[in-house]
Amino acid sequence: MSVPAVSSMDAPAVKLSTACRMWIAALAIVIVAELIGSFSIAVGPARIVLLPLLWALLMGAALGLLARRLPAAARIDLDAQHLAAAILQPALLLFIAKLGLLVGGSLPKIAATGFGLVFQEFGHFLGTAVFGLPVALLLGIKRQAIGATFSVGREPSLAIIGERFGMNSPEGHGVLAEYLTGSVFGTVFIALLAGLLASSGVFHPLALAMGAGVGSGSMMAAAAGSIAAQQTPEMAREVAAFAGASNLITTTIGTYFTLYLSLPFTIWAYRHLEPLIGRRTVASIDEPVEAVAESRPFRLGFGMLALVWLLVGAIGVCANRLGFGTPVDLRVLGGMGLIVAAVAVGYALYLLTRRRVPAVIWVSVVGMFLTSPAFPAAALVADLTGSVNFLALATPIITFAGLSIAKDVPAFRRLGWRIVVTSFAANAGTFLGATLIAQFFMHPHA
Repeated sequence: MSVPAVSSMDAPAVKLSTACRMWIAALAIVIVAELIGSFSIAVGPARIVLLPLLWALLMGAALGLLARRLPAAARIDLDAQHLAAAILQPALLLFIAKLGLLVGGSLPKIAATGFGLVFQEFGHFLGTAVFGLPVALLLGIKRQAIGATFSVGREPSLAIIGERFGMNSPEGHGVLAEYLTGSVFGTVFIALLAGLLASSGVFHPLALAMGAGVGSGSMMAAAAGSIAAQQTPEMAREVAAFAGASNLITTTIGTYFTLYLSLPFTIWAYRHLEPLIGRRTVASIDEPVEAVAESRPFRLGFGMLALVWLLVGAIGVCANRLGFGTPVDLRVLGGMGLIVAAVAVGYALYLLTRRRVPAVIWVSVVGMFLTSPAFPAAALVADLTGSVNFLALATPIITFAGLSIAKDVPAFRRLGWRIVVTSFAANAGTFLGATLIAQFFMHPHA
């Protein structure tokens, strides 16, 4: 299966002024977000937890949207937004490594869940259609509903729909709409939903953690953070470990599940449900969807990637100090150094194997090995890396997601409110579907 090319143009050079503006903005956003801290809003017996990563996302998006009104020295223009998007993926590897380090030490507890961690994946890949497709049809969305609800609409989903139907098809318009909606609103929505459910006491925290592994690093970070923020420190670490393990499984087999299970199921369900509950509205008219902002991909070599990991790690140390009061000492610096090293080793293995296995898998495996019983210095590694809270890495990563959002907003405006509601239903479906199945298997341990 080939991934459709986004742009045939050569990657542009990164201007030093653009890079400096973007990095300074990212550091400033993280500092302000951590100083604002967390807030809880009561909603009946439950509550919504607003974490620093949400402030970071909103501030980053605001800087991009207000770019033309800001002085040139503070302007996050289109090139800076594309650079932030290019940095987001390698930055996510630091978070993945941290989760892998947590997973390695929790392998016995994860194994004790038995079939829970395995079967909850069916909830991830069928929940989007079960929850999202009926909503889309009731709102008058036609074949676009197939592309919008067969998955959470990340990059592999674009490739699957592009190869099967073509991106100019109604199905292609639908998956693009889900991709844009998820990029703009998905992280905030899943964080609020996860926090609300965590405070309700209906679900076991580890069942919610498994539900958080939706296959999107930023969404998983936001959901796991909202759940962990309401737990004891010990349970918070387990939440992060289970979310990482679930996300690893979703990432590993996600393409095959969506291609051979969820997409055929969604097509079948559409054929049977559309005559029964489908409606005609303005959303039923097949109009071309405006393309996303012209892609200006920045290709980063290994040397530049190493610099990105070091800089994001440094920002993470600042967030760790401001958000969790952990002094910046040799233990913290050593722990962050080990996280960066795990990423570098995992990425090197990714390159040595000719990119046949995704980098996130290699990085996860390296992290898990370093804290697993098979590694002689596992206890020392766990102690050092344990000084870096995983939420301290989530805030800078979500900052880059926020800084990259504004470039996609013009395309999003034409998609309308109906696709936003459909996207929320699909994202809620993948989270709730997996959580419900995990809860069933976790019940004896609750």
